[in-house]
Amino acid sequence: MTLIATNNVTAIIGMGITGQSVARYLSEKGQPFVWLDTRANPAHFDSILKAYPGLNYELGDLCVDTLTAVNEIVVSPGVSIDCDAIKLARAAGVSIVGDIELFIRENDKPLIAITGSNAKTTVTTLVGEMARAAGIEVAIGGNIGTPALDLLQQQDAQCCLLELSSFQLELIESLNADVAALLNISEDHMDRYANLALYHRAKQRVFYGAKKVILNRADPLTNPPLAEGVQRYSFALNQPDRNEFGLQQKANSEWLGFEFKALLPVSEVKMPGRHNLENSLAALAIGHAAGWPMEPMLQVLKTFKGLPHRCQWVAECDGVNFYNDSKGTNVGATLAALNGLQKESGKIVLIAGGVGKGANFSALAKPLTHARAVVLIGEDAEKIAAAVADNVECYFCDSLEAAVIKSLAVAQSGDDVLLSPACASFDMFSGFEDRGNAFVQAVKKVAA
Repeated sequence: MTLIATNNVTAIIGMGITGQSVARYLSEKGQPFVWLDTRANPAHFDSILKAYPGLNYELGDLCVDTLTAVNEIVVSPGVSIDCDAIKLARAAGVSIVGDIELFIRENDKPLIAITGSNAKTTVTTLVGEMARAAGIEVAIGGNIGTPALDLLQQQDAQCCLLELSSFQLELIESLNADVAALLNISEDHMDRYANLALYHRAKQRVFYGAKKVILNRADPLTNPPLAEGVQRYSFALNQPDRNEFGLQQKANSEWLGFEFKALLPVSEVKMPGRHNLENSLAALAIGHAAGWPMEPMLQVLKTFKGLPHRCQWVAECDGVNFYNDSKGTNVGATLAALNGLQKESGKIVLIAGGVGKGANFSALAKPLTHARAVVLIGEDAEKIAAAVADNVECYFCDSLEAAVIKSLAVAQSGDDVLLSPACASFDMFSGFEDRGNAFVQAVKKVAA
């Protein structure tokens, strides 16, 4: 159907999960809208037509006449705002926003916002568990689980907790979070951003208007340019100082600590890997900044095992342990997993490859010097090999199951086989979950 031009209409671009949450929100407010999608046949289109009888919609190439006729455009995260039609609409004076901006306009609860290239889902989930342990009713969403606008329906929530991607942050003018955290920055989505600086700029928007901020002392790119008076906390795997979380030595053992106080022995943290100590410290910093009591947060660290597909132990076969880090979809995530599993004895066999999203894989070369081998699959296997082959033996396989078999063949007792692809999965799988599940099944088959 064709939109009748009026300046009291909102355009929604994208019929995915986010777009559907925007449609529900606008419908409840009685705000007329036209719904666009660049796909000729979007998923769930029939159910959308049933839910919205008489819907004004357009499919395929975005129409400039439509977008310049509306008052505001709500762009889904998967749609680049650099496309010509959206640029022309902005030049014509049309407001361009995302669903997070709509959420900010309505939200009246304390807001915690978390972003980063890696670990943001683990940290967000962990912070949510800490909130509940502290007796705080928390609504969690954004880039994880529930769309942000749907959180407005959770009237009993005392606090909103958002995981935010760079795509969601692009269109935010002032998030005004009570606590804002940027966990880390590494190359990701270089197929959408022209360079790291533009990606970094999008991530830094999480700090706009924040009352308290959390940064990573080991990553200078997380350091926010802030006005005076904004409370800053930090985390890293070194000795902490004032307003800092880190690692301390106590009675010949390593402890999580805050400032000059030891909090919890590292041996009692349930999640495996050094990178998860960093995630634990980040979560403690966020909870502390939010004003939550320390003891229930520490209790959570004793029981929280981590999330599926994130350095998840799968099985042991012939003295070789297999770990599923299918969520390692960029180089930074794979580096974190490699560093997290390092130990005094045994080496790592890395399974990597997939859709590289324009990434530079050269950062993998140095840490893989100490690996047993790399087994490569997928679209960008050759690109990874070109970056690391001078440092480590590389093998190529045409399936993930074959890669598991090859990894076991080259591994020695005491080694770890790590699936951490440093790539997206869409060349071979429907998503990182599908890839991780396939890995688990392949491991179980060889371990049987």
